[in-house]
Amino acid sequence: MYVLNKKAFGLALFSVIVWGSAFAAIRASLLGGYSPGHLVLFRFLIASSIFIIYALWPGTSFRLPRKEDIGKILLLGWIGISVYQLGITFGEETVSASTAGMMIASAPIFTALIAIFALKERLSAFGWVGLLVGMLGTFLIMLGSGEMSFAGSKGIVYILIAVLATSAFFVYQKPLFQRYRPIELTAYFTWAGTLPFFIFFPGLVEGIQAASFEANMSAIYVGIFPAAIAYVAWATALSLSDAGVVTSVMYVEPVFAIIVASLWLHEVPGILSLIGATIAIGSVVIVNWVGKKEPPVLHGPAEN
Repeated sequence: MYVLNKKAFGLALFSVIVWGSAFAAIRASLLGGYSPGHLVLFRFLIASSIFIIYALWPGTSFRLPRKEDIGKILLLGWIGISVYQLGITFGEETVSASTAGMMIASAPIFTALIAIFALKERLSAFGWVGLLVGMLGTFLIMLGSGEMSFAGSKGIVYILIAVLATSAFFVYQKPLFQRYRPIELTAYFTWAGTLPFFIFFPGLVEGIQAASFEANMSAIYVGIFPAAIAYVAWATALSLSDAGVVTSVMYVEPVFAIIVASLWLHEVPGILSLIGATIAIGSVVIVNWVGKKEPPVLHGPAEN
């Protein structure tokens, strides 16, 4: 079992901070005139273009996927990128940025459970306590937000689907790190996940022109940082440590989602949300520093 070393933790934390800011940016773009379909397509056209430039850049030694892996890469790209991003973007039509970030923080629970069966990963008793503490923290954040009444809305359903999709994606991509570098896998998944978004292409140019300046800048930001750079950093962290342990860092994502949403969109959290955020951070400490059950066995990303 991997130990979440400083490099993996730092990369995972960077990704979570950037992703935490993405919820407010997505919400700002939707409020500024974008339709969910146009927004998700525009963002991932940007992200896909970044990876195309990288792949064609001299000296990068970028490799194409093996024929036997193409089907799995396509499926994972559709689950981890297409389904997840559609769930988040359509969900935020009716769900606030901070609440969306809080809900996504429940992903480590599902990731850990899937990893137990799919990858034979194990947590100690303290690790399970950490996961339960994280659930409690997330619940308190949502309770403090005053949006628990959203339970029956379409937005909540969309985001719950996104939670399940990203949990499965984080686990099932892990074996591919034996054959590919993290940036290669992230590029493959991004390209695969972008393909279904072309269904929203009609009217895209007009939609971009009609959107506000803030909405366009937010969409560009999300396309470059959360959709591209943060995914590479996260994939690298996953290649260095257990899927269940790395994704426990996502418990602190609501903290950054709340901070950015408060400053940008004026979504001020209540005292319960702040208590829940503190508990969520504590759960990461429990899982990462107390919850290890076995010594590390390195299975890093593929070499050039």
